[in-house]
Amino acid sequence: MVLFNLETEQTRALYQKNPSFITHLECSMHGDLYEKGMPHGLSEAGKPLLVRYDLEKIKQSVTKHEIEKRAGGFWKYREFLPVQHPENVVSLGEVMTPLVPLKNSVPEGTEVIVKDEGRLPTGSFKARGLALAVAMAKELGQSHLAMPTNGNAGAALAAYASYAGLKTTVFCPDDTPETNVREIELQGAKVYKVNGLINDCGKIVLDGKDPIGWTDISTLKEPYRIEGKKTMGLELAEQYGWDVPDVIFYPTGGGTGLIGMWKAFAELEAIGWIGSKRPRMVAVQSTGCAPIVKAWEDGVEHAPLWQDAHTTAWGIRVPAAVGDFLILRAVRESKGFAIAVSDEQIFQARDKVAEKDGFLLCPEGAATFAAWQQALETGQVRKDERVLLFNCATGLKYPMPDIDRRIDCHQPIDYDLFK
Repeated sequence: MVLFNLETEQTRALYQKNPSFITHLECSMHGDLYEKGMPHGLSEAGKPLLVRYDLEKIKQSVTKHEIEKRAGGFWKYREFLPVQHPENVVSLGEVMTPLVPLKNSVPEGTEVIVKDEGRLPTGSFKARGLALAVAMAKELGQSHLAMPTNGNAGAALAAYASYAGLKTTVFCPDDTPETNVREIELQGAKVYKVNGLINDCGKIVLDGKDPIGWTDISTLKEPYRIEGKKTMGLELAEQYGWDVPDVIFYPTGGGTGLIGMWKAFAELEAIGWIGSKRPRMVAVQSTGCAPIVKAWEDGVEHAPLWQDAHTTAWGIRVPAAVGDFLILRAVRESKGFAIAVSDEQIFQARDKVAEKDGFLLCPEGAATFAAWQQALETGQVRKDERVLLFNCATGLKYPMPDIDRRIDCHQPIDYDLFK
């Protein structure tokens, strides 16, 4: 029997040959430096910390062709990741998530590809960031982790932390889908419903740091979830033959993945694996919660708190993002844009893609399809551009329309019904 296990002799040898290339951490706003190997939250300025590496040593230690030959999911990019010791790697059987071209739900002559992150453990792209956050917590001796969640992040934290033997406490808005709440609890966390939004849950976590002593794993309030989400950019570059698509539509709440991909592309260019071409990065939000869109339209670098945030695409219902300026910088530097779509558009898009292409997008993933449709109509994207959409979770976790067609098998069947 062959088990999926990263703690093999081969992996240990790889880590011994190529120890972590992390050099330091850096304040994303002011550039002041922080020591590696120490627990860190936000910088002294209250901004996210970014992990920095000796990119020249990475270039000397591994080639992209060696990377291509490795099996497994995002841990195959271990030279670009901060974990120093193989025993701290926490794996639940990750895979490289597929690129699925849409055929029947898009106009002829367009190239629209979905990267389906729903194939990852716990069914969402949150597995990437939380696997790294948990691995680094283990490496740094942190034993109790806490976070706010709209659902999928909490599930990923619970699963990876339980596998690593760490304690977790999770807070979620009380209208979080019950499927998410139950899977968080079932996978080992203590989950509490809060009569507020994710920022209210985040305040509970923040205020509990001193009396409880837990580690805050909130979005961008520790440095390593970015490194996990960065692997989306590394994977994309490899899947595109060490190139990038023309446009990426990304469902944006806290924006960790958008920030992480932008970081990945810079690191890959620095070691010569890709050129200077960048995809235009598009931050997709709901009209009921669009602080990044408003900040982009207003030409400012920080987004004010969005009042009365509401959308049933729960993953992008984030009224305030601590990394707002990093999201906006990536969007502007890439000559991209931020766009908001209504819940009606989101669920129309979900239903269309499911019916025409058999692909069940999650609401946040459907938002990217709706945003692409809208941008195509307004001329913000062209029909001939190579477009990538992120489906950030399996659509099976979310409520679906009721169906009540019935056949009485004890009565004659009218087969004309099925024509």
